[in-house]
Amino acid sequence: MSSGFNLHIREVLERPVFKRARLIAGVNGLDREVGWVHILEITNVAPFVTKNDLILTTGLWLHHYEQERLSYMQQLIRQQAAGLCVELGTSIENIPEEIIELADQCDFPLLVFEQPVRFVEITQDIHGLLINQQHQLLKDLEAFSRRLQQITLQSTDVHAVLHVLYEYTGYQIVYHSSVEANKFCPKPATSEEADELTFFYRKQVEGNEAAAQEPSRFPMPGDRLLLSQPVICLGETLAYVGMILPGEQPLDRIVLLLDYTAKSLATLLLRMLFLEEKHLRDQNQLIQDILSHQLEDEEAARSRMGVRPAKQGEVLFIGGIVELEYPDSALRPDRDRIEAEEQDLLVRLRALLKKHGLRNLLMQKGHRIYILCARERSASGDNAAALKQAVRRIVESLRLTGVGLTQPFSLHAGFGSIRPRMTDMHKSFKEAEQVMEVSRSVELMRSSLFYERIGVYQLLKAIPDKAFLQSFVEEQLGALMAYDKEHHLHLVQTLDVYLQYMGSKNDTAKALFIHRQTLYNRLDKLNEILGEDFLEPERRICLEMALLACPLLS
Repeated sequence: MSSGFNLHIREVLERPVFKRARLIAGVNGLDREVGWVHILEITNVAPFVTKNDLILTTGLWLHHYEQERLSYMQQLIRQQAAGLCVELGTSIENIPEEIIELADQCDFPLLVFEQPVRFVEITQDIHGLLINQQHQLLKDLEAFSRRLQQITLQSTDVHAVLHVLYEYTGYQIVYHSSVEANKFCPKPATSEEADELTFFYRKQVEGNEAAAQEPSRFPMPGDRLLLSQPVICLGETLAYVGMILPGEQPLDRIVLLLDYTAKSLATLLLRMLFLEEKHLRDQNQLIQDILSHQLEDEEAARSRMGVRPAKQGEVLFIGGIVELEYPDSALRPDRDRIEAEEQDLLVRLRALLKKHGLRNLLMQKGHRIYILCARERSASGDNAAALKQAVRRIVESLRLTGVGLTQPFSLHAGFGSIRPRMTDMHKSFKEAEQVMEVSRSVELMRSSLFYERIGVYQLLKAIPDKAFLQSFVEEQLGALMAYDKEHHLHLVQTLDVYLQYMGSKNDTAKALFIHRQTLYNRLDKLNEILGEDFLEPERRICLEMALLACPLLS
């Protein structure tokens, strides 16, 4: 692809319509880019001049006072105009020295036509040239896009896409991925150069929120410039494609080529993720065996998942459940669309797990996704905490997925305890189920994600006989519930808040938004129904446990 898609003052001077023009100032600004040509005779030019405009004038403004003449030039310079062309002989005969000096100081090209010229011929020539160049650019971009499309339809070879970009630009191409090995085109001469580029990407680009969403530029040692474009799949940045330029600002076509390449790479990665999803569907049976507690041989279980045997190093496992909840109205009108979005979420979840370095098994069942994560224990750091942090970030990212969809959903998630044996994962999944139930039933537990965080609810959920728990609640709170049902006095709520605030009447009244006298009346009724000993330790513990159990039963 030709690189001459930017017109500069130097090339403009070579055009036939400029053969009578003479450069009298700003010789160091010949590399200024020309984007359009304007004819302006007014003095307040700033609102009508944009970057890279070449201005034509007969110099009427030069008849004004010196300060106004300088203001005219300063406006052009501030607006980053490409240059100024003045026709002599029509309105003026020469250019004042202070104007020439200002142009030289700012490297602002100042050209004069010593004989009258037809400005319309200049604008037609330059505009025609610019339009033809843009047309050629679009043709070449279309050819480039077709080549990328052929590659993405024929294979999943990332390197082939990078090679096409290298052929069209001739610059060093870098592919920095969070889910696979980095790639370079051409390959650096030494491994040290490759390591240098990888380290630069990790230090400057990874973790940079702006670079993860938009094209970014980073200065590099050796007067070089890295132009980086994120590769985004299903809202997640899985890789970056970058180009190293020799210190010059990237041309518009370079930016467009990089953008086209990033979109093609995103298509490849997305297809690879869906292919992987298809290949891993047989792992559903493994999770099914875990849930039904049919795994007894630890080595065989690990072999089926593809993680290292127990004798070669400790691996931490955690089981969890993610469930999507749609409004009732969303279940009927567009079921096919909901299924497609659930499939996209599953693919995105697998990409996130890979991004965070977690080996995993996934199984979708209705609106639920069962997740088994594995992470090898390292010598440094709190491995269990790191595993939980990765899981928390993944869930937070998934919750953001529902925003803006055609069928918005709520996402519930729960994870059991971390264990070193895969054959114990049925316990982790059972605990995850309990976390889900508690977080849905109890307002204060809405944000609980892990089994350890649900506290006393571990004991309540461990009671196998729900009828027994119902009987206990009825024994402790039945009289209050019956009185509330008949008189609507909110005694159960009052008791709950009163115990939470350790018997503080002032704090309880504020929390319930009631007058203190109203609270006193309710407390008198509590004493009458429960007995005056309801704040004694043994009785209080029973009441608090019953209050905690109420949401689970309802």
